[in-house]
Amino acid sequence: MTDDLVLYTNPMSRGRIARWMLEEVGQPYRVEVLDYGTTMKAAGYLAVNPMGKVPALSHRGGVVTEVAAICAYLADAFPQAGLVPEPGPARAAYFRWMFFAAGPLEAAVTNRTLKVEVTPDRSVFVGYGSYERVMDTLEAAVSRTEYVAGDRFSAADVYVGSHIGYGLHFGGIERRPVFEAYHARLAGRPAFRRASEADDALLEAAKGQGG
Repeated sequence: MTDDLVLYTNPMSRGRIARWMLEEVGQPYRVEVLDYGTTMKAAGYLAVNPMGKVPALSHRGGVVTEVAAICAYLADAFPQAGLVPEPGPARAAYFRWMFFAAGPLEAAVTNRTLKVEVTPDRSVFVGYGSYERVMDTLEAAVSRTEYVAGDRFSAADVYVGSHIGYGLHFGGIERRPVFEAYHARLAGRPAFRRASEADDALLEAAKGQGG
């Protein structure tokens, strides 16, 4: 393998999104699997990410954390993969919806999952306003075109699609036909399947070791 690109991850984490993005990029990379509470909190990894969380991506001496940033970074670092649109309406939609997912969508789904109630009179204090408005906005975003930034797949679909997929699976996102159809299109991609199979194999190996 290579030390040029190193993914620090755990198969039960958002690192699955970063691995999918790496598979879409098509460059060789090495994986360092970390355990919660042990190697993830060890001094060696804290030097990489002081938060003690995964994923993190190392590339030529630089470190990127936060999954949206990892997706955007890889798309920029490897333009030959064609995962970032040209400047214009598609590029605007690319950044808009990637960071909508990183901000309002994740916050709204997290609060709903944790049963944090934001009353209408206090909605001004949260960036997403209301869960219902976020869901309606997300539905509109993935309904206009085949992909979230237009007619071509991009890194924004990796990130937005992963949020929708996890939300549908764990119940944080309503099961609307538009969401299910959008995620189904993405789940058929070869890179998605390769990434999922690799992480699922890690989970199976951990079970076999009693971990």
